[in-house]
Formats: sequence, structure tokens, C-alpha cells
Amino acid sequence: MTIGSDQVVQDVQDVQEVESGEDVAERNRPVALGPEEAAALARAAGLEELGVRPGLRGYVREVWSYRHLVWHLSSAQAWATNQNNYLGQLWAVLNPLLLVGSYYLIFGLLLKTRGGTSNYIAFLTIGIFVFGYSASAIIAGSRAVVGQIGLVRALRFPRAVLPISVTLTQFLVNVPAFAVLMVMIPLTGEPFSPHWLLFPVALLLQSLINLGLAFFLARLVNAARDSANLVPVGVRLARYVSGVFFSIPHYAGHGLVSALLLYQPLAVSMTTAREALMDQYPLTWGSWVAAAVWGVVLCASGLVFFWRGEGRYGSN
Repeated sequence: MTIGSDQVVQDVQDVQEVESGEDVAERNRPVALGPEEAAALARAAGLEELGVRPGLRGYVREVWSYRHLVWHLSSAQAWATNQNNYLGQLWAVLNPLLLVGSYYLIFGLLLKTRGGTSNYIAFLTIGIFVFGYSASAIIAGSRAVVGQIGLVRALRFPRAVLPISVTLTQFLVNVPAFAVLMVMIPLTGEPFSPHWLLFPVALLLQSLINLGLAFFLARLVNAARDSANLVPVGVRLARYVSGVFFSIPHYAGHGLVSALLLYQPLAVSMTTAREALMDQYPLTWGSWVAAAVWGVVLCASGLVFFWRGEGRYGSN
């Protein structure tokens, strides 16, 4: 009986120890939070849910807070653009100059598209340099997201930083070319004018247009990668209808078709630049207002369009 009693006592103690261990584990078990409580706790800690689009105002403020990153990223990429070439940054100047020579030979001498211009070399040079900036910004901007997909998937930041950075990069890459342009214009016989001070304003309006188009194309290319192959084709088509090497009013007349060609965003960028730098083209309020409207509308609507896809970048 004693042995039996001792066994019963041992069994009871074992059960009590097990129950005691279960109680301790139960007391130490984390408290499960409901979805609403977990979301409130995350917001209080400054955490945000992945893949969720933030509000537009907060998004714009967040983009502004990354302005220093935009500058450092753009300046570094601009400097690295031609570093692998033997002539380095000199290609930023040589490339548009070679284009000017080629286009003058083909269109100025062979095809004789100099009608309507008194200083065709200045007309052509401005067209090539200015359109070249738009072309590079649009093509690079269309791949702003897909070209940095590793960065997009690895880090959290407002994705609008990428099209802005790409547009600024292309502007910085073209700064040497614009400096050469300002030297070439008087060499072509254009007299100095106070209107030249408006050239930076024309570049600013052009940059807004480029950024707006980059916002639109970056989201479209992210959704359909193959569409990136169509962007250079569209830019090439725009080159031949935007008056880069011919006067639109002279060859297209002054009707509706001419107005559509003359006041589309890429053509109006060249018009404002020519009005600022060439004596033949007096300042007209229509061109500058059109450029300003295009810049503001495209940039604002492009940002909203890009922001609406914020939660899906890098997910496909």
C-alpha cells in the first residue's frame, strides 16, 4: 500500500508540474491583436503597409523630403553617363554637333528645307539641341521604374523620385550642350539681345513638359514592358513632325494642321527657344503661354497618373 500511495503522490506531483508549466506558458503567450488594433499600433509607430497608395498630399510632401536624394542620384548618374567613353564628358558636346553637321548636309543642302528661315544654321542648331534634350529625357523617363526594379523592390520610397531623377539627369547631361549652343548662336550671326535671358525660362518649361511625359510613360511601361520598345519609335516620328529641321508654317501653311504641329508640346519647346535666341522670331505670347500650359498640365496630371499606380510598382 505504501508503494502504491507513493506512486499516487508522485503521479499527482507530475500532473501539477505539467499544469503549472502550462499555466506559465499560457501567461507568457503573446496577446493576439485584432486587425484594427494592429493597424492602429503600426500607425502609432510610424509604420506603413506595403503595396498601399498613400494620399496625394502626403505623397507630394514625401517626394519633396527626398529632394536631396534626387539631386545626388541625378548628379552621379549624369557624371557617369559618358565615363566609359575615351573622350568622356566631351561626347555631351560632340554628339549634338555631329548631328548638326549631318542634318545640315542632308536637309539643308540636299533636300533644301531652308525655306522660311533667314539663319538656317541657328534654326537647325537650336532644334537639334533642344529636341535632343526632350528625346533623351522621354526615352530614359519611360524606363525610370523598370530600369531600377532592384532598387524599387529593395527599398521603400516614393517612386515618383525615379522619373524626377531621370529628367534632372538628362538636363544635367545636356548642360554642356546648351553652353555650346549659347556660344554658337552669335557665331552664326545672331545679334545679342536681352531676350536671350529668357532661354533658361524656355528650358524650365521644357523640363516640366519632359517630366510630365516621363510620369505617364514610366507607369505605362511598368504595366506593359514591351511598350518600352515603342517609345523610341514615337520619339523618332516626333522628330520629323516637330520642326527640328524645317519651318512648320512655311511648309504646312497656317491652317489647322499647321497649328496642331506647331503647338504640340515638343514643337512649342523649340519655338520658345528660337524666340529667345533668334532675331527672326519675335516673342509671341501664344508660344510661351502654350509652353507654360503644357508644362503645368502635363506635370500635374502626370504626377497624379503616376501616383495612382504607386502600390503596384515592382510587383510584376
